[in-house]
Amino acid sequence: MPSITNSTGSFFNRSLAQMAELRAGIERTRTQIATGSRIERGSQDPAAAAQLRSVARREALAEVEGDNAARLGQDLEAAAGELQSVTDLLQRARELAVQAASAATGADGRQAISFELEQLQQELFTRANAVSLTGEPLFAGQSTGTAFTRDAAGNVTYSGTPESGAVPIAPGTAIERGLPGSEVFEFDLGGTPSSAFAVLATLTTALQGGAGDPVAAANASLAGIDAALDTTNRAVTILGTRSAWVEQVEEQQADRRIALAERRSRVGDTDIAEAIARLQQSLTALEASQSAFARVSSLTLFDVLR
Repeated sequence: MPSITNSTGSFFNRSLAQMAELRAGIERTRTQIATGSRIERGSQDPAAAAQLRSVARREALAEVEGDNAARLGQDLEAAAGELQSVTDLLQRARELAVQAASAATGADGRQAISFELEQLQQELFTRANAVSLTGEPLFAGQSTGTAFTRDAAGNVTYSGTPESGAVPIAPGTAIERGLPGSEVFEFDLGGTPSSAFAVLATLTTALQGGAGDPVAAANASLAGIDAALDTTNRAVTILGTRSAWVEQVEEQQADRRIALAERRSRVGDTDIAEAIARLQQSLTALEASQSAFARVSSLTLFDVLR
């Protein structure tokens, strides 16, 4: 009798444990199917969990780099757009200088030209102090203040830093945010420091009676305007090259994001087809265990002895 009792108790305990294990496995599988993730806790698969953490860190960094690249691309495009307007402005100033240098242009004509040059100077100052979509100065380098200032006498001075600073947009890749205004609007003219502002201001003053020979002054201004145009065109080329670089990096970022997503899926996502098959097997096994348990547990002592 004791052997029967002990055997029956062992059977009950073993059967209950097996069914509990099957139920737990079924719940895990159902959760995996519902969430799409096969790993609920790191202890289930420490190696896979470590890989997932690594992928998550890389994805977070890639998101930051992607945002940096997007903002950098916008800034470079904005700066290039402003400089294209500056180029048009300087081209118009050159046309006016040529007109002023013509003997056929009288004093009244030169006075009218000086008025337009004043407007061009104001527009040039506005363009040089342009800001990005986020309100940051485009040509002030790393300074957050105004790129150029103008004193009471009308003299324009660069107030930014000599460097723009680099923006990290990919592992091991950082691109200069833009160009400082000192490299865009200032240049050497015959070995003497000058600027687009100074050239236009000098020409305007000469045409308003500040020079004994306005024709000669207009002719002399052409070299300065050409130098300003060369400097601006060089800046546009540099910004265009950087914009193209950013676009290339963004394409590479998109490929990396896909690769990271695929790796995360391989390591941590549920294989739905396999999980459904496993769930069905577990349900069948549980049903069979329950049926067997029910049949055996319904036996009486007399059934055993019979």
